Amino acid sequence: MAPSPQEAARRRLRLGSACDDGGFSFFLSGAGAVPLPRLFVVTICGSALDCNTSIILKPQAQLDSLIGENSVTTRLVQSSSGAEQEEAWRSMAPPSMEDALLLVGNGEKKSQGGDGEGDDNKLVVTEVKKQLYLAGPLIAGWLLQNVVQMISVMFVGHLGELELSSASIATSFAGVTGFSLLAGMASSLDTLCGQAYGAKQHHLLGVYKQRAMLVLGLVSVAVAVVWAYTGELLLLFGQDPEIAAGAGSFIRWMIPALFVYGPLQCHVRFLQTQNVVLPVMLSSGATAACHLPVCWLLVYGVGLGAKGAALANGVAYLANVAVLAVYVRVSPACRSTWTGFSSEAFRDVVGFLRLAVPSALMVCLEWWSFELLVLLSGLLPNPKLEASVLSICLNSGSLAFMIPFGLGSAISTRVSNELGAGRPDAARLATRVVMVLGLVVAVAVGLIMIFVRHVWGYAYSNEEEVVQYTAKMMPILAVSFLFDDLQCLLSGVARGCGWQKIGAIVNLGAYYLVGIPAALCFAFVYHLGGMGLWLGIMCALVVQMLLLLAITLCTNWEKEALKAKERVFSSTLPADMTI
Repeated sequence: MAPSPQEAARRRLRLGSACDDGGFSFFLSGAGAVPLPRLFVVTICGSALDCNTSIILKPQAQLDSLIGENSVTTRLVQSSSGAEQEEAWRSMAPPSMEDALLLVGNGEKKSQGGDGEGDDNKLVVTEVKKQLYLAGPLIAGWLLQNVVQMISVMFVGHLGELELSSASIATSFAGVTGFSLLAGMASSLDTLCGQAYGAKQHHLLGVYKQRAMLVLGLVSVAVAVVWAYTGELLLLFGQDPEIAAGAGSFIRWMIPALFVYGPLQCHVRFLQTQNVVLPVMLSSGATAACHLPVCWLLVYGVGLGAKGAALANGVAYLANVAVLAVYVRVSPACRSTWTGFSSEAFRDVVGFLRLAVPSALMVCLEWWSFELLVLLSGLLPNPKLEASVLSICLNSGSLAFMIPFGLGSAISTRVSNELGAGRPDAARLATRVVMVLGLVVAVAVGLIMIFVRHVWGYAYSNEEEVVQYTAKMMPILAVSFLFDDLQCLLSGVARGCGWQKIGAIVNLGAYYLVGIPAALCFAFVYHLGGMGLWLGIMCALVVQMLLLLAITLCTNWEKEALKAKERVFSSTLPADMTI
């Protein structure tokens, strides 16, 4: 039985006969004369020659400039007769398709010319500009998306203490059981779309986005069922009946937001991985600005109260995703990446889940550990003070975290794009640059936290006890931010490379084998209270950062580039390879 084109395209090459124009034909071993993707022609010879049954290499002079005089292929070309060519081929290992896929990246690097310090500095400056161009709008976009929930909670807070307590618990429960799961699964697109875009397989981005939206939609159905019974679940865990009932009502009105949140995350990742980030920021900004009057209308105008604030979240997410969807449809920037709905989205769902599930675990394990801190603070002596100060630290840390989170999203895009394009050196450089940027950010933000520690508490409370306790916590928060900043950037590198399984294992060990036990020990054995809880989570951040750093330092970037190519080209034979 004849092999499929996909199978044939992965087979190794052997030398055929010489061509009249000074080039040579290469045929697929054991597969006859099977047409190969145009990228493979470009990869080997740097030209866009189309040949129905063979690949034509350039003449000798041009070939030397592309792959070097001492390469296997060059020595084969120098052989004069067919017998000599075949003997030379047998005397050395034939180049695999994976080896050839990297030749474009190497050729581009050599064609740049120069390897002096000046050229290196230019590369670094260029990389810094690329990352800041991506990170700036992404930081603003993530901040503005978080503003939506903040505004809703602020409106609920003016309705009464019971409503605020119920909404806070419902929001926390929604984050743990729903939003963290969807955001984590959508982050798998950082790998899939980013590497496909780098490999110039633009049509795959639309397929991946549709597949992710399909899977996240099904997951949302299951989560919605859990949300429908939130009140009953909270009662089982011993929550106050009034608060449980209020939280159950609030989260049921957030179910529309759940079903829109998944597509929103998919659109953001879809655009981010092709370096289109300004529309994400503008859309999030417009949505946040409109959310204020919409929230007032639903809470007070229509008279829905707290339920109106929950529903307003869904309206905001719907408006955001609608704006982004229209942009994707009409923008020339997405013309090659969005070609319409495709039945390909229903294929290889299991393959998508193999990456999406570890991606979700990587995010959720970290997210859940911070939520667990809030629960543990309620078991401490003077729980009102401890919970209040811990909430201030969590809110302050989350606000500062948007900076490394934006940088982490930027580096995941840079690494995935460069690996997909077969440029491992560029991916390595991007990683080094972002770590330096991360250190600068961590030091700057940490110093600000220390300088404002005596007044920062007044932004949240007028009680002197809370302000003083917050002042004691801020230096610890500043130190922990250093490790949180670096681990976030390294996690972005992990997503760009497709290391989600490794990342999930690292997070499991760091937070649940080290962090939470250390927090319990510091808080309840050494009686350090909320400070002990935060010290425990800082231990987790240190372990997480060191493990991810060790993995990154030991990375074989050339091998990662090969894996990226294999990931892109293994699922489907490229439909359009035009460069």
